Amino acid sequence: MLSIDLLLPAQFAAIHSLLLTPNVRSRLERSISSAFYGLFFCTVTCLSLCLVMFQWRSNPVVVWQATGLGAAAVEGAFGALWLALFYSLHLSGLGYQTGWTPWRAWLRGEPAPRRQFQPRSAYLFMRHPVYLSFLGLIWFVPTVTLDRALLIAVWTVYVFVGSYLKDRRLQHYLGPTYREYQARVPGYPGMVAGPLARIPWGERGAAE
Repeated sequence: MLSIDLLLPAQFAAIHSLLLTPNVRSRLERSISSAFYGLFFCTVTCLSLCLVMFQWRSNPVVVWQATGLGAAAVEGAFGALWLALFYSLHLSGLGYQTGWTPWRAWLRGEPAPRRQFQPRSAYLFMRHPVYLSFLGLIWFVPTVTLDRALLIAVWTVYVFVGSYLKDRRLQHYLGPTYREYQARVPGYPGMVAGPLARIPWGERGAAE
């Protein structure tokens, strides 16, 4: 059973990351108009996530459980993290995240608006607030069963790998603009070393 539970979150992580890869996107856009690619991406990843939710099987073994005030605090944090997630998505452009903005432009017969890179609010302190909010939603639950622990492990790895891949993707699209941003802002607060820390220009050039 655990082997199946391992595959479910893994397929979501793989699909989500692959469809955002510049090479994969450029190949798919030979058949799918760029105006529809965002909608295609959003639909496929949502279906992949639904597969995880509806095919998931619980395991009764409890690994960790919060009680009393601890459980209330965890549940409160869980609710706050949903707000943080949608706020972060709003900051990064919810219309682009869902594919609605380029599709609406196509529907009106207008050229797709160019997506601007203008870090603000949470993006002034970290490069990946959306991923951090998602990570919190994975972790902040009062009862962690064996299957939930497996989900936490797989998607925690996915969040950090996905953050690194997003940095690489934005370097590809934005070039020096994003590299300068990486030199100023860490991937996550407290990161002092590695690819998700602040990366000075010299280190970035050496890495490349």
